[in-house]
Amino acid sequence: MLRKLSEDDAPELVRVVRESLPHLRPWLEWATDSYDHATAEAFLVAAVEGWARGTLFDQAITSDGAIVGVVSAGREDDLVEIGYWLHPAHTGRGLVTRAVAEVVELAFGLPGVRRVQIWHDEANVASGAVPRRLGFTEVDRRTPPRDPRFGAEIGVDVVWELRRDQ
Repeated sequence: MLRKLSEDDAPELVRVVRESLPHLRPWLEWATDSYDHATAEAFLVAAVEGWARGTLFDQAITSDGAIVGVVSAGREDDLVEIGYWLHPAHTGRGLVTRAVAEVVELAFGLPGVRRVQIWHDEANVASGAVPRRLGFTEVDRRTPPRDPRFGAEIGVDVVWELRRDQ
C-alpha cells in the first residue's frame, strides 16, 4: 500500500493530482491548475533527496499498484510532521489511516523522534478523523495567515500530537 516515490512517478502523479484538484484545492496551496510535470518532478526530486538525508519520508499511497495519494513526513529534531492527500475516488476506505499508521511506526523507529504531529484545517473533517482514529491528542489550534484564494478553509489549524510514550 505504501511505497517510496521515485522520479519516474511524475506522469502518474500529475494525472492523479489533476483529477483530484477540486477535492484538494480548498486545503492545499500547491493544488492549483498550474500543477504540471515540472512541479511533480521538483516534488519527486525533493522526496528522493529527503529520504537520502533522513529528513523527508514522502511515500505513494497505492491501490492495486496505482498511485492514489501521498503521505508526507518531515523530520525536524525530535518531531515528525505528517501530511496526506488522497484521490477522491479512493476516500472512505481507510487507506489514509493505514498509511499514516505505517508512517507513525516508521517515525518512532527513527532515533531521537519523540513526537509525531498532524495539522489540518478545522473544516477538513475527514483529515481530522485520521489522527483521532490513531489515538493522537489535540494539542493546539492556530490561526496562521491565509492566502485568500483558499476560501473553503476556516483558517484555524488543528494540531494533533502523538508521543512515543503514549
